Formats: sequence, structure tokens, C-alpha cells
Amino acid sequence: MKISDFDYHLPEELIVQKPADKRDCSRLLVVHRDTGAVEHRHFFDILDYLKEGDCLVLNDSKVLPARLYGEKEKTGAKVEFLLTRRVNGDIWETMVKPGKRLKPGDSVMFSRSPLLRAKIKDFGPGGTRLAEFQYDGVFMERLEELGSMPLPPYIERASDIDDKERYQTVYCKDEGSVAAPTAGLHFTEELLEEAEKKGVELIYVTLHVGIGTFRPVKCENVEEHTMHFEEYSISDESARAINKAKREGRRIISVGTTSTRTVESAAYFAEGVQAGSVDAVNGQMPDGAVAGNGCWQVRSGEGSTGIFIYPGYEFKIVDSLITNFHLPKSTLLMLISALYDREKILEIYEEAVRERYRFFSYGDAMLIL
Repeated sequence: MKISDFDYHLPEELIVQKPADKRDCSRLLVVHRDTGAVEHRHFFDILDYLKEGDCLVLNDSKVLPARLYGEKEKTGAKVEFLLTRRVNGDIWETMVKPGKRLKPGDSVMFSRSPLLRAKIKDFGPGGTRLAEFQYDGVFMERLEELGSMPLPPYIERASDIDDKERYQTVYCKDEGSVAAPTAGLHFTEELLEEAEKKGVELIYVTLHVGIGTFRPVKCENVEEHTMHFEEYSISDESARAINKAKREGRRIISVGTTSTRTVESAAYFAEGVQAGSVDAVNGQMPDGAVAGNGCWQVRSGEGSTGIFIYPGYEFKIVDSLITNFHLPKSTLLMLISALYDREKILEIYEEAVRERYRFFSYGDAMLIL
């Protein structure tokens, strides 16, 4: 399978630079896999497609204001940091710009009062640096004050104060991402409340989105691509809820590719029990379980995943997907092409272009049923 198999033409003006005025007023393209039908709706209409017993799996990771601007202490040269992950304590892996200016031993000042300074300890993987921070008070408070949101490179503007709210989901909780789980940006608190009233179960998992989500696939043969690794966690409560839904034959609707990669990474096949009879938290059959041929379950706990989902992959947990429109030749486009048919997905993307849908992080949404 070639990378060119996932290419499509996208007019530049459809790459949206700002979010919709209201989260759930974005458009929603609904795909019915059983019939091939396509509907054009708005995101606030999504309740029409959710039914009692459905489970929405949402990624509650919070985006760090990870972009910092400072000066090299010795020369006053301007420097930009993009924090990618905490290594240990106050040591962070960070991308730096311009990279050639910073070597081990150099210091960068971001603020003198309250203090926020970084000393370069070593070179990191992929051209990054390992930087140890010194600061007054609490580091995350200094980062919140001085950092800006790490908008993706196709948003060609500086982040502003509005992005600190709009480039987060309304349910974000666990800090650690350097990019938003964008499918969730369309949900309002009111819409989630209405979904619960309808009998939809909300299940939260965490995957901290890394900078690798923006890295292009460089291999001509898709199968040769290696994914970046990202950290995830699934609580005991969430694992039990997902597995109960699988036992009862209810739909698992993943909100975004990150939620999808999380639960698919945690999937395992429980042999010898009827579908849904095993408790994946401890791997034991709960009371009332029935012997059978086996079923797919998810394990609770923390992990690191480099799962690469592309056509040919068989989904173990996810039944349906809410997602945004993705970049040509991207691993995200490959993932949704695995859930449906690649050629049909590209046809739907062509229709979305004709209908002037808004693309990428702040763009419109798709529901694949």
C-alpha cells in the first residue's frame, strides 16, 4: 500500500484558522457504512444518532501551553521552546528554535520576576534538547502565565487568549498533551448533559498527544512507517464500563483517533468466556459469567502505545467514530480508512471539499456509523 493511496486535493482556503463561533455549531458529515449514505448536518444534531446504551469514549487529556519565548542569557538572542514531554522532575524534552544556538550549558531566561529559566542539560532525540527549569512557585502556574498554546503548523497565526479556551475540550483534566484531541472540541457541556439524559454513557480515557502527531509519513510503502509513542491510561472504572458495554452488545463510539488508539492498544482477547463475560481489570470471570469461545476486552492501567492503524486492521473495541477531517497522506486518514473503505473515504472527502467543509484541527466533524 502506497502513501499516494491516501492523497487528495485540498484547497488552501478550507484549512481553517479559527474555530466556529460556538463549539457545536460546526458542521457534521454523517456516514452510514451499512448503506453508503451521507448526510450533511450540524454537530448539535449528533444526538439524533446516539441512542440509549451507547458509550462515548472521550480523551480527557489537557493541552499544555507548551510554547515559550525567551532570550539566551549570554547573548540576548531570541529563542523559542516547544515542550514535548516531561522527562523527570523539572527536566523536559523540548524542541528549540533556532536549534543551532543552544548547546549543553546554555541558559534561557523567560521571566525574571517571577523567575522562569531553563538550562540546557543535553541533546535529546530527534534534534530536541533536555532542559532543566528553575522557577519561583509552581511550575505549571508559571507555564500557564508565560506559555502559549502550541497550535499546529497549518494554523498560520500566533495563538491568542481565546485559544487557551477553544484549543481545549470542555472535559479536559489531565495535563500532558502538546496537541488537542480535536474531535472533542465540538462538544459543549450542555450537549454532553443532553447525551447523558438520553442514556448515553460517557467514558473517559487519557492519551497525551505528542508532537509526532504532526510528523508526515515519509515512507513510500505505508507498512514501513513507524509510529511515535504516546502515553495513555485507562482507569479501572472506565475499563469496567467499556467491557460491560461489550458484554451487552452496546455500541462503543470513540471520540477521536486518540481515544481509538487508546482502547485498541489496551485490547486483549479473553479466551474461554462468552463475549463480555470477563472483567478486564483483573482478568477474572465475574459472577454470572458464561463459558464460551472468547471475546475482546480492554485492560486498565498505564501504558505507552505506538499502534499504527491502517487498512487491513481489524478493530477490537471501537464500533463507530467521531473525528475531524485529516491531512492528506496522514496516519489519521489511514486510521479512518481502516474503519471504512479507503476509496469511499476519499470519495467522501471529495464531497466534503465540494460542500466547503472546514478542515483540520478547528474544522468540522465527521461521524462514521
